[in-house]
Amino acid sequence: MATLLYRLGRASLRHRRLVAVVWLVVLVGLGIAAATLRGPTASNFTMPGTESQRAIDLLAERFPAASGATGTIAVKAPADGQLATPEGQALVKQVTQEAATLPGVVGAVDPYQSQAISPNGRYALIQVQFAGRADDVTDAQRDAYEKVGEQAEAQGWQIAPGGEVLGGEPEVGSTEALGVLVAAIVLVITFGSLVAAGMTMLNALIGVGVGMAGLYALSGTIELTSTAPILALMLGLAVGIDYSLFITSRHRQHLIEGLSPEEAVGRAVGTAGSAVVFAGATVVIALAGLAVVDIPFLTVMGLAAAGTVTVAVLVAITLAPALLGFAGHRVLPRRLRRAGSTAAAPANGSPAGDRAGSVAAEAPAEDRSGFGFRWAHLVTRLRVPVILVALLGLGLLAVPAPDMRLALPDASTAAAGSPARLNNDLVREGFGPGFTGRLAVVVTSDSPQATAAAAPQVAKLVQATDGVLAVAPPQTDPTGRTALLGVIPRSGPTDEATEELVHDIRRQVAGVDGADVLLTGATAIGIDVSEKLSDALPVYLLLVVGLSILLLMLVFRSILVPVKAALGFLLTVAATFGITVAVFQEGTLAGLVGLDTPGPLVSFLPILLIGILFGLAMDYEVFLVSRMREDYVHGDTARQATINGMGHGARVVTAAALIMISVFGGFVFLDDPVIKSMGFALAAGVAIDAFVVRMTIVPAVMSLLNTAAWWIPRWLDRILPNVDVEGEGLRAHLADKEPANV
Repeated sequence: MATLLYRLGRASLRHRRLVAVVWLVVLVGLGIAAATLRGPTASNFTMPGTESQRAIDLLAERFPAASGATGTIAVKAPADGQLATPEGQALVKQVTQEAATLPGVVGAVDPYQSQAISPNGRYALIQVQFAGRADDVTDAQRDAYEKVGEQAEAQGWQIAPGGEVLGGEPEVGSTEALGVLVAAIVLVITFGSLVAAGMTMLNALIGVGVGMAGLYALSGTIELTSTAPILALMLGLAVGIDYSLFITSRHRQHLIEGLSPEEAVGRAVGTAGSAVVFAGATVVIALAGLAVVDIPFLTVMGLAAAGTVTVAVLVAITLAPALLGFAGHRVLPRRLRRAGSTAAAPANGSPAGDRAGSVAAEAPAEDRSGFGFRWAHLVTRLRVPVILVALLGLGLLAVPAPDMRLALPDASTAAAGSPARLNNDLVREGFGPGFTGRLAVVVTSDSPQATAAAAPQVAKLVQATDGVLAVAPPQTDPTGRTALLGVIPRSGPTDEATEELVHDIRRQVAGVDGADVLLTGATAIGIDVSEKLSDALPVYLLLVVGLSILLLMLVFRSILVPVKAALGFLLTVAATFGITVAVFQEGTLAGLVGLDTPGPLVSFLPILLIGILFGLAMDYEVFLVSRMREDYVHGDTARQATINGMGHGARVVTAAALIMISVFGGFVFLDDPVIKSMGFALAAGVAIDAFVVRMTIVPAVMSLLNTAAWWIPRWLDRILPNVDVEGEGLRAHLADKEPANV
C-alpha cells in the first residue's frame, strides 16, 4: 500500500493543477446539487420492531387524525382563579380558536371541555392536533404556531406554545468557529509557517465542503435526522485537519532532509498517508458498523459521518500533495527554507529523493532534545509508577460511568428561554411533570364491538397501575375498531419511575381478551429506543474491540501490541463515559459547559462515542507505534525504538489532539443539549486517549514489555497479509531504484 500511495502522491504533485481543478469542480457540482436537491431533516426517531413503533404505524393506518404531530399551548393567568372569570374564559376561548384556525392544524381542544384547568384556576392547557407529522410541519406553520396568543400576552397573560411540533434542526453558528480558529492557531505554532498552516486548513475545509454538500444532495432521497449533518461536520472537519497535518508534517521533514518537493511528498503520502488511510478506514468501518444495531436513524448517522471521513481521506492523499506542490519550500519556516533549498540543489536535474543515501549524509544531525524525547525518557524510566498513576486517574474518572442513564431528550433539558423550555416549565409549574410526558394506549381489533368492550377494561387496568395520575376517556376512529386513551403519569418523561411505569402498564394490559393493546407516545418511544441501544452497546463494544485487535495485528505483526491498544481503548471509553455522566447527568461543573439542567444522556451517545473514539484512538496508535516498530525492525533496542517513536511523533500527535479537541469543543457552546454533550464527550475522549493513554500509558507499557511486545507466532505471521502501513515495501522499492540513479 505504501508504494502505491507513494506513486499517487508524486502523480498528484506533478499534475497538481488538474487535481485542484477536479476537486474544485466536484465541490461546485455537489454544492449546486445540494442547493437544488436538499430535503428536510427529521426530528423523529423510528424504532422498527418495538411496541411503541407498531402502535404509531397502526394509528397512521387506522386513525390518521390522531397520528399527526401534537402541540400543547400552556396558558398562565396573571392571578389565581382568573381562568374562572368571564373575561378569563373569553380570552382562553379566543386563544383556542386562534390555534384551531392555524394552517396545518385540524383542531384545538378547549381546556374547559377537556378539564385541563389547574386546581388554583391559574393554568390551562390547550391541546392542538396537526394533520401531518412533526417533520411535515413547515417553518411557516411552526412560526405561526409560536405566535399564538400574542394579544393575550399584551394583556399580561403568559402563553407558551410547545409540544413535539417545535422540534427543529439545530443551528450551526459562530460559536463552533472558535474551535476552527484555535485549530488554525495550533497549526501555525506547530508548523511555524502561515503557508503550511493555511494550506492544511484549506485542504480540510475543501474536504468538509465536498462531504457536506454530498450529504445534503442525498438528503432529498434519504431521511436524515437533525443531528446527522452536525455529527458529519464535526467529525469530517476534525479528521480532515488531522490527516492533512500528518502528511504535511512528514513532507516538511523530508524537505529538511534535502529531498525534492516531489520526492518528499511521495514519501510523505507513502508513509504518513498509509497511516491516514488505515486510520480513516477504521473510523469508516466502526461508523458503518452501527448498521448492525438495526436502528434506521443511527445507521444513517453512522453512514453520513463515514462518508465525510472517506472524503477527508481522499482529499488528504490527493489534494494535499497538489497543494504542497503549489507551496514548494514555503511550507517550511523561513530559517529552514535556505537550508532545504541548498540541500536539494545538487540533484543535477534528477529528483533529490533518488539519492537517498547522499541526502541522508548531507542532512543535519537529528535533534533529540525536544519535549517528545525528554518525555519518552521520563516515562520509560519511571514506567511502573507512571502506569499505576495513570490507571488510578482513569479509574477515578470512570467511577460515575455505572450510573449512566439513557433517554431521548425532552423539553426539560432544552436551552433556558427557548419556546420549548418555557412551555415545559409552565406545564410542570401548573400541573406537574407527568403532563409533559403523556403516554397513549391504543386498543384495536377487527370488530368495533370488541374494541368498545375492551377499551373500558383497559382504562380501568391502567388507572389502577401505581404511578398513573389520570386516564382520559377513549377516543375512537370513525370505524370504531381503534380506540386511543391518553395516560398521564405522575413522573416526568425521563424519570426512572416513568420507565418502570411503562413496563408495568404493558404487563397489566397483556391479558386483555378480544383486542390488541399497545402503549406508545413520545415518552414510550424514547424508553424503547434507549433500551434497545443499551442492549446493543455491549455487542457493539465487543465488535469494535475485536476489530481493533485484528486490524492492529495486521499492521504491527504482534500479539501484545493490539491487545494493549484495545485495553487502552477500553480505558478511554470508561473514563469518557464517567466524566460525561458526571457533567451532563449529575451536573458536576455543568455551568462551565453552559448546561443549566442536567439529565440522562441522549440514548445514542455512548454507541456513537465508541465508534468514533475507536477510529481516532487507532489513528494515534498507528502514528506512534508504527515508528517504534520501524526502528525496532532496523536494529534499535525495544526501549530505544519506543523512545524514538515518541520523540518523532509526540509533537504531531499533540497538535492533532489539540486540533480535535478544539473542533469538538467548539460544538459545546451550541444551545442544543444533544450536540453539546456530543461535542464535550468527543473532546474529553480525545484528550484522555491522546495524552493519557497513547502518549503516557503506551510508551510505559511498551518499555515494560520490551522485546515481548513484538512477538508473534510464526504460523500466524505467515498467514497474515502484509498491508505495509509503515512502508517497508516502499523502502525496498526506493533501495532498488537508488543504484541506477546515483
